Amino acid sequence: MPSPAVAPEILTAVPVAFRADGSLNEEGSREILQAVARSGVQGALVLGTTGEFPALSERERGILTEIALEELSELRAVVHVGAASQYEVSRLIEQARAAGAREIAILTPYYLPTTPSAILEFYRTLADQSDGLDAYVYLFRDRTSNDVSEELLAQIAELPNIVGVKLSGESLEQVARFRAAVPADFLIYTGGDRDLARAHDFGAQGVISGVASVFAGPFVRLREALVSGNSSRVAELQHEVDAAVDLVRGDPLRMKAILRLQGIDAGHARMALDEPTDRDLADFAAAIPRFAALV
Repeated sequence: MPSPAVAPEILTAVPVAFRADGSLNEEGSREILQAVARSGVQGALVLGTTGEFPALSERERGILTEIALEELSELRAVVHVGAASQYEVSRLIEQARAAGAREIAILTPYYLPTTPSAILEFYRTLADQSDGLDAYVYLFRDRTSNDVSEELLAQIAELPNIVGVKLSGESLEQVARFRAAVPADFLIYTGGDRDLARAHDFGAQGVISGVASVFAGPFVRLREALVSGNSSRVAELQHEVDAAVDLVRGDPLRMKAILRLQGIDAGHARMALDEPTDRDLADFAAAIPRFAALV
């Protein structure tokens, strides 16, 4: 268990609200961000996978970036600017900078297969463009189908303005292998919702969790137990985190259903996802008093 001085960070991966016809629900998205801001976490990743970014236009991403920076002004806000082309990413970096972003995340190239040399050149160009911003590499091989090795990440970590990495779908053992390959001051966040208690032991600064955007309670309480060194409380709260993760399943539409049950106009999904069943909704409603409250 980490020493009491260690405070692993919780950043939430935030969903975006859409209306039933698929149009962007700006006010609903604002409500989601307001809930995150008061949830007790340290910050958020916006417009990532949980935010259904491939289904958003550049203009919509600009609108949501401005809303996020406004509502999360007291927290860290990492704006994901990944897109299918370097051209689009460049435009999104400038858009995020103009809105006042200080931290961005850049997904690896995706859809078409590519090579390590092309990925390195991709990040080299975008790193040069990111002056004044802290840029994170965003690795999610299960979605992009393009792998980044430890050696390649070490090369990317040497580029200017690249300060860290967000790892999705990787084991803690793989997190440790990446940690061994990069400089000591290079930041690592895991997308493993369950891994907050052990993340520091494997070299990560914390987690970026979609589940914590709707059920922050067990995550925030677990972090407090880690800071205080209360090992029995850590074990108890790990079970709570695991139960919340099992219920939400990392599914943006399930997240939105849970938020709606909490009185937040989280709306619908724009991408093709299964609607929760009536049994799911009953389970969500029963779980809210257990997982959503911070006291």
